[in-house]
Amino acid sequence: MQLHGYFRSSAAYRVRIALNLKGLAYDSLPVHLTRGGGEQHSPAYLAINPERLVPTLQDGDVRLTQSLSILEYLEERYPATPLLPAGAAERGCVRAIAAQIACDVHPLNNLRVLQYLERTLGASAEQKNAWIAHWITEAFDALEVRLARDARSGLCCFGDAPTFADCCLVPQVFSARRFSVPLEAYPNIVRIDAHLATLKSFQQAAPGVQADAEQP
Repeated sequence: MQLHGYFRSSAAYRVRIALNLKGLAYDSLPVHLTRGGGEQHSPAYLAINPERLVPTLQDGDVRLTQSLSILEYLEERYPATPLLPAGAAERGCVRAIAAQIACDVHPLNNLRVLQYLERTLGASAEQKNAWIAHWITEAFDALEVRLARDARSGLCCFGDAPTFADCCLVPQVFSARRFSVPLEAYPNIVRIDAHLATLKSFQQAAPGVQADAEQP
């Protein structure tokens, strides 16, 4: 199995977490998103993923893009260590949290969006950071209420075992801290993130320990 990714990509980060939780070995193939204009735009990578995004997962003859699709594939193909609850309603709840982060907030602080703000719309660094903080705050405001109200929240977003929701939450908290977004208003998010940080699968997926983390 091979994972084309970038150490700081939230989407690749969530897939690394899922692979680790399921105990699946994989080769990491870095795609540097900023060096030389971005290796995701190279003809070699374009032949692999015409979306020019990471991650791309290759599992034998299977090639998949889009992190949530990859998580669903891993769940169906490798059901040991499930990352979704058993019940339909419970699975729907977990998927809703994952989608809120991966579909509603993460795309708005994705690298290509931030580059467009700066290069095309002329946004200053301060305006860019305000944009990031606004959308992360919007998402975390709602998620914090959800976690506080749902008795099924435990050590993790749903119960005491990691799910898709946690695979998505941790990278977004990493991004919030990277851009100095205050987290004091989100005790449940911070609590869950702190617990997950003690788990080896999350530690091994962290951006700072990836092989390409030190590349300029």
